[in-house]
Amino acid sequence: MKLRPCIDIHNGKVKQIVGGSLSDQTKSAVENFISVHDAAYYASLYQKDRLSGGHIIMLNPAGTPEYEADKEQAAGALAAWPGGMQIGGGITAESAAEFIRMGASHVIVTSYVFRDGRIDKERLEKLTEAVGREHLVLDLSCRRKGSDYYIVTDRWQKFTDVIVSPETLAQLSVFCDEYLIHAVDVEGKKGGIDEDLIALLCQFHDCPITYAGGVGSLADLEKLHRLGNGQIDVTIGSALDLFGGTLPYRETVEFCKELSKR
Repeated sequence: MKLRPCIDIHNGKVKQIVGGSLSDQTKSAVENFISVHDAAYYASLYQKDRLSGGHIIMLNPAGTPEYEADKEQAAGALAAWPGGMQIGGGITAESAAEFIRMGASHVIVTSYVFRDGRIDKERLEKLTEAVGREHLVLDLSCRRKGSDYYIVTDRWQKFTDVIVSPETLAQLSVFCDEYLIHAVDVEGKKGGIDEDLIALLCQFHDCPITYAGGVGSLADLEKLHRLGNGQIDVTIGSALDLFGGTLPYRETVEFCKELSKR
C-alpha cells in the first residue's frame, strides 16, 4: 500500500473541502482548510519525499474564471515536478493532451465519460486516442444509494445509473491505467474509511486502485491495509497536518512505507 499525495484546488487556492458539499450554483463548498501555500509548494514537497503517483484535482467547472485560476495553480505544480503527478477536473479528449504536455503523468476523468447517466464509450475511446490508455486514470466517485454504490459526477452532485461492481471495474479497465476511487459519503470528514466500499474494491485486481475518503488516523491506514490485502493505495487530505488536520504528515509517510514492506 503506497501513499499517494493530493493537491485539491478550488477558486484558485489549495483547499480541503467536505466532498459532498460542492455547489456549482454558488461556487461554494464547506471548507476544512485553505492553504497559505500554492500548489507548487506541495508538489515540491512530494517530490522530495518521492511520493509519486499523487493527484491534483481542479474542483471548479471548466469554462469559468475560477477554473482558469485552478489551472494556473495546477500548472505551477506540474512544472515543479514534471511527470510526478496526475491531474483531473474538467478534462476532455480535446484538452487532455495539453495537461500531459504541461507535465502530468496521467489525466483523471469522471464526468466527461458519462452522458445522461451512462458510460459514454465513444468519449472513452477518444480519450485513449488522445493520450493513450497508459496516461488515463478513471476517477469513480462513489455514493451509496440503498444497498449499492453508484458512480456520481459533476463534482459529486449527480447520480449516474452505473453501479460500482467488480464487473463494472473490469469493463472500464480496458480504457485506463489506474482507478482513483473517492468514497464521497466519508470524503473530507476524517471519521473513518468506508469499509463496505473497500470490501467491494478488493474483488478487482486488474489495475492499480487508489482509495480516497475518511482516513483520520494511523489506525485507519492499518485497517485499509488489512482489508485491502495491501493492494489498495491511499490518498489523505483533510486529516493531515499539512492541511490543518492532526495526523502528522512525516509520521504518515513513514508509516505507509512500513506497511508497504509487509
